[in-house]
Amino acid sequence: MDELVVSTDVYVAPEEAYEFLLDFPRYERYTEYLDRVSRTHGDGGPGSRYALRFAWWKLTYTARSEVTGVTPPTRIEWRVLKDIHAHGAWVIEPYDELPDDAPTDATEGCRVTLEITFDADSADSSSVSLPPLVSFGWVLDKVRGLVTEEAERVVRRAVADLEGREREVRLDVRNESEAL
Repeated sequence: MDELVVSTDVYVAPEEAYEFLLDFPRYERYTEYLDRVSRTHGDGGPGSRYALRFAWWKLTYTARSEVTGVTPPTRIEWRVLKDIHAHGAWVIEPYDELPDDAPTDATEGCRVTLEITFDADSADSSSVSLPPLVSFGWVLDKVRGLVTEEAERVVRRAVADLEGREREVRLDVRNESEAL
């Protein structure tokens, strides 16, 4: 299994960050390749299911995911239901004291981490309709290069939306993957 972890500081209350991240349909605003997120079942808690429609190049693909567990206000767990073995979590860790480099107007804060664990070799080539003469291996190689970039973009844009302003966001990225 491969792992990608992206984390940063967010200067809002942990409860606010949690509620914000629990709203999966909002994610379509943060990524270049996610066209639409639709809740297909549930109220956002465990067992809720989502259809995430991705578009890149000449390809479209709808991933099916499910919220597998929540621990308010510190953790939201999810998994992909078909075509690839993948799961992850948003982890929100409240600060007892703000970091020294916090904005001067910040009164609360937390560390927000996106954890993704996946098996790139489990991707199912039959799940994507490819143009003639395009191999699944070629597509997989191209997409692998976008995964880290997209995770970083999602976290940066979510921070701006959460805090209500653009700012320089320092990301800590750990990529324990030969696939990426």
